[in-house]
Amino acid sequence: MLITNIAREYHLFKNKNHVIQRGFLILGMIKILAYILSVIYALCFLLTLVVFHPIQWFCFNVLGYKAHKISVDWLQFFIMRCTNILGTRYKFINPYQIEPNQPLIIVANHQSMYDIPPIIWYMRKHHPKFISKKELGKGIPSVSYNLRHGGSVLIDRKNPRQSLPAIMKFGEYIEENNRAAVIFPEGTRSKDGKMKPFQTKGLDVLFKKIPSATIVPITINNSWKLFKYGKFPMGLGAFVTLTVHKPIKLATFVDREKLIKDIETAIASSINP
Repeated sequence: MLITNIAREYHLFKNKNHVIQRGFLILGMIKILAYILSVIYALCFLLTLVVFHPIQWFCFNVLGYKAHKISVDWLQFFIMRCTNILGTRYKFINPYQIEPNQPLIIVANHQSMYDIPPIIWYMRKHHPKFISKKELGKGIPSVSYNLRHGGSVLIDRKNPRQSLPAIMKFGEYIEENNRAAVIFPEGTRSKDGKMKPFQTKGLDVLFKKIPSATIVPITINNSWKLFKYGKFPMGLGAFVTLTVHKPIKLATFVDREKLIKDIETAIASSINP
């Protein structure tokens, strides 16, 4: 009886080790595939940026804002198609009817650079514009050109004397032209999907400069998984979701501190654990 039990435990241990070894083997194969697909993705991504750069230049300088905006929208569409090479899928969940031709403040959590293309594409009728760090304003084909000429604002995050007046001017532009200001109040990207506490200064400025705005909270999930291995290789099979929460008319809130807390709570409520 004792020998039988020992033999059974041995076989269970052996089978368990076999399962673990197979698991490591599969993970290793997935990572090798990630390297191969990441190279293909990088080539397609770079080609997309290079091709759209002169298209943007022509649209902006010859045809004007409307044509430039359309070129930027389609740039985002093709960037998203590039990430399909990695098995990335996107889902935009918006049960609300948001009227165009009104100023919006889109508030979202921030997980990676791949938060931006779906926001621009799915919210394109609202003309999304971004508050971006100044380093992105040069050196990146298509992206830098759009940030400099498409209505977004570039700020020096280490220099409040530059950044605050720039955000004020940006807010005035959004209010006057019925655009959508996109802000990521965490201030930096989350590397594991967990939301960081909101920094409120930028929101306070936008609230003051865009008094007629409708606030649109959006929860972004799983875009961080594209960087789960670091910068290279890219993560495979991410299912990126954007969930729109109930829009809020800024003018209906007197207590701005409570408003920011409510927005933060709404966004956090739909983040996947």
